[in-house]
Amino acid sequence: MGFQLDILVRENIKALQPYSSARDEFTSKNVEMIFLDANENPYDNGVNRYPDPQQKNIKSVLSTQKRIREEQILLGNGSDEVLDLLFRAFCEPNKDNIISLPPTYGMYKVLSGTNAIENREVLLTTEFQPDVAKVLTKVDKNTKLLFLCSPNNPTGNLLEKEKIKELLTNFKGLVVIDEAYIDFSGSESWINSLNDYPNLVVTQTLSKAYAMAGIRLGMCYASEDIINILKKIKPPYNINELTQQRALKGIENSKALIAQIASILEERKRLIKKLGEIFFVQKTYDSHANFILAKVDDAELRYNQLIERGIVIRNRTKQPLCSNTLRFTVGTPKENTFLIKALKAI
Repeated sequence: MGFQLDILVRENIKALQPYSSARDEFTSKNVEMIFLDANENPYDNGVNRYPDPQQKNIKSVLSTQKRIREEQILLGNGSDEVLDLLFRAFCEPNKDNIISLPPTYGMYKVLSGTNAIENREVLLTTEFQPDVAKVLTKVDKNTKLLFLCSPNNPTGNLLEKEKIKELLTNFKGLVVIDEAYIDFSGSESWINSLNDYPNLVVTQTLSKAYAMAGIRLGMCYASEDIINILKKIKPPYNINELTQQRALKGIENSKALIAQIASILEERKRLIKKLGEIFFVQKTYDSHANFILAKVDDAELRYNQLIERGIVIRNRTKQPLCSNTLRFTVGTPKENTFLIKALKAI
């Protein structure tokens, strides 16, 4: 039996009628209207009106850029909200389960716990790739979601395309590919495969390459059927007016985006080379993200030594397969030079 979306959706969600806000029921067609429908303060200060609940302007630009229909886009208050909506729409508390592949983004585990969903963890291989056979042995009739982070955090590598295809073909739940770092990878987004796999969900964010972590805006791309289910439970005004304005300005500024990505990629190459020259760095892992994972002799010691020199990195040694590793975000050329000098001085 192939993929069947209907059997994945929670019964209470199927029956749910989404909240209809004032701005859902009436939208202006570029005509001046007097709005007395939403109990807003009528005195204009730029934010006295509720924001567009469907974020049509942002979706229009993303639709063009990603070559995807607007009906296949959902925006969230960060990609974490998008992930949480997937749990709440498809996973029955204290009954269903999901699969994640550590070491990976920690919010999958947090959200499974928050929503009372069993998280069946299957470690990546020592090459930080999915063990497809082992993943599929963990699946039962209550397995609803499979999370794949590619490029992966904290390891920085892309998951092999053929392994992802195998999982998409054989897993009958939703396969959620987290592409927070895709813009640094030089790889094609899985958005381009949405029409080939009805169970595919892709999440992205404006927090990384677009340099807008502070506004909290994440994107979900999937079939129109999946998006419509998530819209049922999406808060009506989850993306505020200031975020929408700033996001629109940012995604339209392609020159700045291209220039910053180019700089980060060049600096990533430089940092990998320089890290290889540091005596206590035993290995640097290949990265397709804006960070580098490095294995050192004593992660706790080296972390604290850098803190003393005014540099904050991330100690990932408690993550599976990541003993004595440090994660270095690629900074500006000036910041990276400072880091290299500090490492050599230790």
